[in-house]
Amino acid sequence: MTHTDFHGVFPCLVSPIDERGRVMDAVLTRLVHDLIGAGVHGLTPLGSTGEFAYLNRQQRHRIVAVVVQAARGRVPVVAGVAATTIADAVEQVKAYEALGVDGVLGILEAYFPLTEEGVVAYFTAIANATALPVVLYTNPQFQRSDLTLPAIERLARIENIRYLKDASSDTGRLLSILNAVGDRIRVFSASAHIPACVMLIGGVGWMAGPACVVPRQSVQLYDLCRAGQWEEAMRLQRSLWRMNRVFATYNLAACIKGGLALQGYEVGAPLPPQTPLSEAGRAEIRGVLADLGALEAARAAS
Repeated sequence: MTHTDFHGVFPCLVSPIDERGRVMDAVLTRLVHDLIGAGVHGLTPLGSTGEFAYLNRQQRHRIVAVVVQAARGRVPVVAGVAATTIADAVEQVKAYEALGVDGVLGILEAYFPLTEEGVVAYFTAIANATALPVVLYTNPQFQRSDLTLPAIERLARIENIRYLKDASSDTGRLLSILNAVGDRIRVFSASAHIPACVMLIGGVGWMAGPACVVPRQSVQLYDLCRAGQWEEAMRLQRSLWRMNRVFATYNLAACIKGGLALQGYEVGAPLPPQTPLSEAGRAEIRGVLADLGALEAARAAS
């Protein structure tokens, strides 16, 4: 089954890796099944929450293979493609397409700063390597060479570049993007934004790590936004925002993996040199999840 219309809640999946460096297929498969059962609209392996920068080629390939196999075509799988070179990015695109993904999330890694021409060339090469839909990822907090508005306008002319995930935390910038290319590119927010507000100004959903641990609540928020029930949506948004405040205090992957462990998913620790979640962090996340009704519900789903 091929999915071409991406919308709604796409959890950015963790990458469960054991102490010997092996992907833990069983727990990842279980997480995929439970997230789909909770009503999510798609899955995104190898995003920031998936620690793509800390995985080798074999681990990344296995993560995508397991997610595609577990999803069984029920929801679209949009795999992260991150590289410092065009050749590596193109190789990843072709490998993941062969595994059966429904789209790719283009992520630019850079050691030296790149010109706008270099940035545009990178994403153009990703798009040209496949007929699958491409999601551009812009995150100026972590990307040394980010997508400018003129670069996004140029890339929007490429037929299969159809979506953008924005993690800039700048809603004004996001509104500028929507004004410039809203008829050609649909926008997903990240957890750095308040998703309900992004939906209000024209977004189509969000791709974010917190949806791994609060999937039902995230889907409920999306449904409220789609129904135009903004007052109720903002009440739920305010309660869910507590998750983001925790993630701002501790390491992202450690928080999501720690939250999943509290829900009964033994996904392992974040990959070194990242540090595991502290006891204080575990207690804080436990409290937030309990208040949101996301502890017992997760265990029951499994």
